[in-house]
Parts: sequence; C-alpha cells; structure tokens
Amino acid sequence: MECGSWKGQGDWEEDWGETYPGKREPAIFVLNVNSGEVHPVEGTNKLSVGQVVWAPASRGLQQYLVFVGWPSDTRKLGIKYCYNRPCALYAVRAPFSKSEDREHGTNAIEEASPVKLTERISSAFFPRFSPDGKALMFLSAKCSVDTWAHSATQSLHRVDWSIDGKPTADADIVDVVPVVMCPEDGCFPGLYSVKLLSKPWLSDGYTMILSSVWGSTEVILSVNMSSGKVSRISPGNSSFSWSLLALDGDNIIAVSSSPSDVPEIKYGSIVGNSSADALASWQDISSPIYRCSEKVTSLLSSRQSIIIKIPVRNITENLTAGANKPYESVFVSSKRKSNDLCDPLIVVLHGGPHFISLSSFSKSLAFLSSIGYSLLIVNYRGSLGFGEEALQSLPGKIGSQDVNDVLAAIDHVIDMGLADPSKITVLGGSHGGFLTTHLLGQAPDKFAAAATRNPVCSLPLMVGTADIPDWCYSETFGHLGKSMYTEAPSSEHLAVFHSKSPIAHISKVKTPILFLLGAKDLRVPICIGLQYARALKEKGTEVKVLVFPEDNHAIDRPQSDFESFLNIGVWFKKHCK
Repeated sequence: MECGSWKGQGDWEEDWGETYPGKREPAIFVLNVNSGEVHPVEGTNKLSVGQVVWAPASRGLQQYLVFVGWPSDTRKLGIKYCYNRPCALYAVRAPFSKSEDREHGTNAIEEASPVKLTERISSAFFPRFSPDGKALMFLSAKCSVDTWAHSATQSLHRVDWSIDGKPTADADIVDVVPVVMCPEDGCFPGLYSVKLLSKPWLSDGYTMILSSVWGSTEVILSVNMSSGKVSRISPGNSSFSWSLLALDGDNIIAVSSSPSDVPEIKYGSIVGNSSADALASWQDISSPIYRCSEKVTSLLSSRQSIIIKIPVRNITENLTAGANKPYESVFVSSKRKSNDLCDPLIVVLHGGPHFISLSSFSKSLAFLSSIGYSLLIVNYRGSLGFGEEALQSLPGKIGSQDVNDVLAAIDHVIDMGLADPSKITVLGGSHGGFLTTHLLGQAPDKFAAAATRNPVCSLPLMVGTADIPDWCYSETFGHLGKSMYTEAPSSEHLAVFHSKSPIAHISKVKTPILFLLGAKDLRVPICIGLQYARALKEKGTEVKVLVFPEDNHAIDRPQSDFESFLNIGVWFKKHCK
C-alpha cells in the first residue's frame, strides 16, 4: 500500500491547545489595494505572529511592520487565557513588488529577517505608536512569564522610534507604568488590560486611554506617556463597571453596567484647559441596543448590587502586606426582604484562579438572580485587580487559602444578615469548579446543592491530559513549580497533586451536584469531571451530568450557554427552594 492512500493524519504537529486544534500557523501578508498584489512577509517561520501594525515612516524611506511573535519551534503549551507564554515585539521590512524595490533601491532579500525589538523583557504585546511616530508603546505580562502565573499584573513600556532609521534590537525600554505590588487603600492597583484601542490617544498626543481592572470593577484610565501618571476617568464613586468602546480626539464612548443594570452607552468629554490630568464629564446616550422587555426590566429593577470588602482571616507576618489586605465580593440581592427572610444564596466562583468576576452585567447571572436567588460573587485572593502581592499569595496554596477565603466570605454575609445558612448553593467553573468540589468535601454540611462547569477535580489526572500541565506545577508548588516542572511527574509530585485535589476529600461529599462538561475541552479534559462524577455515584451521592458534544472549556456556544444555566436554575430550585 502506498503512503499516499493511508487514512492516518501523518506526522503529529503540536498546537496551542484549547480552541486551537486544526488551526494553521499564522502568517503575515501585505495587500496592495491599488494593484491587488499580495506579498508574504518572510522570516517569521519560527514564530506564531499577530497584532500587526504599520510603523510610521517618512516619505521615500523603507516601510516597516511591527508585530508580536510567540516562539513556535519549541514545546507549545496552551495559550488561550495564558499570558505566561513568552512573546516579543519584532520589526520587519514590508515586502514590496519588484518595481517598488527598484524605486527604493532595495534588494528583495535584504533585511528579510525580523528584528527583535524587546530583547530585554520577557513579554511584549499590543504595540501602539504615538501620534508623532516617535515612541512605540506596549503592554507587558512579564510577571506572568517570570512567575508562571497564567495571568498577573501588567506593566506599560515605551521604546523610542526613529522614523528616519532602521529598527534596532538594543533599544532602551522605558518603564511608563510599572507593576504595582501593594497598592495603598483606594489607590491604583496596577494594570490589567485585555485590549487596547487601535488609536488610544487623546488630542494632546501623549495621553493614552484604556480599560483596566480596579478591584471588582472595570474602569477607564488615562496614562500620561511622559510622566507615567495614571488617573481614573470613569466615575470614582461608582460600583458599576465601565468599558472603553471608542475614542476620537477628546471624545470618549464607553459602556457602563452592573450585575442588576443592563449596559448603557456613555459619552465622555475631557474637561478643562488641558488633558494633562484627563478629567472626564459623562453623559447618558439613548441607545436601542440594550433595551429589554418590560418583564426583564421589571425583574432587574427589583435587584440591587453592592461590593463588600471581606477581611482576611488569620492575618500573619508570613504573608506580604498585599496578601493581608481585604479582598472583595459582589453581592446581588432583592431590594426588599419578604417577611424579613433572606433569599437562598448562590456562591459564584470564577476560574483562573488569576481572573476576576467584574461588577458588570451578565445575562446568565442575572437570570439566576431573577428567579429568586441572591448572588455572592467572590474575588478571593489571587484574583486580578488587587496588586501583585495579593495575586502571588495563592500559588502553592490552592485548595486551602482560596477555599478559606470563600468560606470567610460566606460567613461574612451571614453575619451581616444577608444570607440564610440553611439555604446556600455554590456554582463555579474551571478553577471555580476546583473550589466548588473542594468546598463540598471540606465543608460537607454547608451547601444544599452545587453546580460546576468543567471542574478541576484531580490534578494528577490533569497534569497528564491538559494543554497546560505547567499550570498544575505553578499553582501546586508556587514559585518552585517552574524549576520542578517535568513532562514525567514523579510519584512524589503526583502524591502532592492528589493531596491538593478535591478528589482527596471525596469520601466526605454528600451534596447533590450538577456537572456541565464540554466534550472538546482541552484545558480541563472531560475525563477529569467524569472520573469525579463516577466516584460520587459509586458512593451514592446524587449526581447529574450534562455533556455538550461540540463545546470546549468555556461552554459558550449560545445554545449551550442557555441550556447550561437553565439546568443550573432548575437544579437549584429542586434542591434549594
């Protein structure tokens, strides 16, 4: 039989994990819109490339492209949601047609190799040139790369750019906004941005506007490129979350929402004679996009949300100052009690663990709230938005510090008279599912029901099957995980993984639990949830498992998202009325 007729896939090629199977390696092409000619950019074959921008240039000089490159010729680990993958900014000469090469007096082979602009830093992305073309700004997740935390506090940097010369690999990198380790109370906690506008500049040419996380809220910030001064320009007294949509000169379009208020479009304008301090005046804009039915409007109008600070239990000198500071929970409830009785409570736990549940509108959580539940959305220590010391306090302590933070948050709202201890349920996905299943084993009498989406139930099973085995080492062993990492875990490593896993406490679990699993999940493969569910069934615990055949880790296909939260609502109504 000839090889060409074989049914196999051929040589195995590594991919970037979750959501990336079957995807081709990205490449850069330049299209001449006048002639229709398409030219590939050479020299990027050992990089996964993206976020391409044109570099400014004077007329008649060579034109360069700047892009982000992730090394792709080594072991590829999952990149979705993971900022701990090394990346750098590169510059490469834009390809010209032969006639254009002759016009510029260049050789087509000349300067084909990209120039690495950010040799001195382990992470660089979102390149943005200043309006005058003299500076290249970029964000960095160097804390993530250097510590292996999948997400962490970011920093903002600047490289000087000469539009008359060629890019250089040894350019000085200027720290504009450094990593914030331990913010003062009420002060800027550091940068946490997932996107930048393509043109994020005010009319002064040196003030950048961006969205970031500040505690449990998303805010809009201004950053002075020269001084590094950071100012919050969305309302400082608001517990709503604000997200930047567009910017034109000194005119800003944003969206504002809360867990009980649907998104509304806002118009902001810079006030005063100078944008140096970038203070904004905000106005409402009537928008038909977010109008709801009368029934939905009525249900939401009966709900309210607040942000509650939760004191850390057992403050010790062994912790950093940032790790001893209070963390936060978003509490959503009815505006009025019925006969002074509390609604049943759903404790909502985000994944990551280095992620954040924002005080913004979520249709899924709004649905659960609207059917008669209060929500306690816990941003335990290790979450984004509270400074790097608080975030780095969690690796090495998963299954204990984060579990205790959740229990302390629950007890806090019970002591405030906001929850009935006999009517508490818990919901979490991914690392939130890790916490959910841990809580059922460590506090078996606390919860009336539970639901979990693609939970991390067994670290020994995950380390050998997931697209991020490095995560298991980093979160289990803390700062030692990076040096201990291996593709072949020892029996000692596996024993520690087991001791940190929810499945170590499974003998004590008795709470009815609903599992929602994505069959195409590469982050927390379906076998992990199924193993735990089967073990619970074996011991007689009430279990229901729903599998979504076409979904990956997020279970975010519209139909699947609808069905999963509808089933969660039904499950909680059955077990916690």
